Formats: sequence, structure tokens, C-alpha cells
Amino acid sequence: MTATLFTLPPAFTIPVNGESAAYPVARIFCVGRNYAAHAKEMGHEVDRENPFYFTKSPAHAIHTGATVPYPPGTSNYHFEMELAFAMGAPVFRATRAEAEAAVYAYGCALDMTRRDRQQDGKDKGRPWDMGKDVEQSAVFSPLTKAADVAPLGPQRIHLEVNGATKQDATLDELIHDVPEIIMDLSRYYHLRPGDVIMTGTPAGVGPVVAGDVITGGIDGLDPIALTITAAE
Repeated sequence: MTATLFTLPPAFTIPVNGESAAYPVARIFCVGRNYAAHAKEMGHEVDRENPFYFTKSPAHAIHTGATVPYPPGTSNYHFEMELAFAMGAPVFRATRAEAEAAVYAYGCALDMTRRDRQQDGKDKGRPWDMGKDVEQSAVFSPLTKAADVAPLGPQRIHLEVNGATKQDATLDELIHDVPEIIMDLSRYYHLRPGDVIMTGTPAGVGPVVAGDVITGGIDGLDPIALTITAAE
């Protein structure tokens, strides 16, 4: 084995309910504008043809309950509450049946976003990385195995800031459901265990400031929380 100049941090892992071993994360894919009301509030037409994606680095992932500083380079840091799912089998160009069988587990997630830097990218026709792939911006609750989760649809998805409800919807409002996301994304990537997909956020996104406490949940899954402190 070739020696390395330094040691990298260990892979980020997510606890799994009922398991002593955790789920290691290799890649994080995120679906954009996957709720019609959110697309409209962001000033975009609802596109029901094909989902589109951006990514977050697993190095920027953290666990629920964390306390993090307000990030640098923004004055408009937004919360986005999401359903996440973890792949449990490799698929490529998946059929719907293959996609449904490939889901290992579900969990709550936060896609924290530098909205002003994302808007810069939109205005200048540039990537969204500075807005989306932010340190400590991918927050995950423990996973619940797919077999222990009721069929997705009627479950409430919600988020509160300091106890006040900001987002409130149901999973059946997703434009592209979980199998559809896998079927489409697997046309471009060989999906495999270690891949986590965040499925998009409902309407009601908004900014947070230092001192805010974010909480959220999805019926049947472990809730999520994040505290924002003053910038470093």
C-alpha cells in the first residue's frame, strides 16, 4: 500500500435504527425543485418532465442535534427540510421494481443553503456549489429501514424555527417520487450502497440567524434538529 502524506478524516456515517453498525456515506445527491409550491416560491415554472440534481460533499455532512456557526460568505442562510433515502443495492438504468427494491432506509435531512450565493450562480449562469456545498450544511437524522416505513405518501413533513412552523406539507406532494428519482438518476450514475439522495424541500424555506434552533420531522422517522450560533 502506498503511504500517504496525511490521514483523511474517517467516512461520515449515519446511525441505523436497530443496527449496531452505521451506514457509510460515499456520495450525496440532491433533487432540486421537487415540490411544486417550492418551485413557484423560488420564481420557477414547475417542471414535471425530469428531475435535476446537485451534490453535496460527505465531508460537509453532520448529525442531527449539532450546534454550528453561521457560515461565512453569506447574509441569507436558509433551511430546507427534506426526506432522504439511502441505497441498499447497486442499480444502473433501473426499472421501477428495481428502484423500489434498492432503497435500504429513509431519514430526515436538512439542506442548508447560502441562498445569496445560490442566486449568484443562477444570475451568472454558474454552478450552485458555493450556495449548496457548504460546510456543515447536510444534516441527517438516524435512518429507519425501508421495511419498517409505511408506504410513502400521506406522511407529514414539517420544519420549525424556534418553535414556529415554517414548512408543512406531505410526501405525496413530491413531483418525482423515490422510485422515479432512482430510475432517472441511474441513467447517469451507477448507483450503489453508500449513495444518499435528498429528495427536495416543500414550500416555506427561509433564513435563519445566530441563536435560531431548527427542528423538523417526517411521520414515522427520527426527527432532526440544528442550532445556529454566531459566525466564527
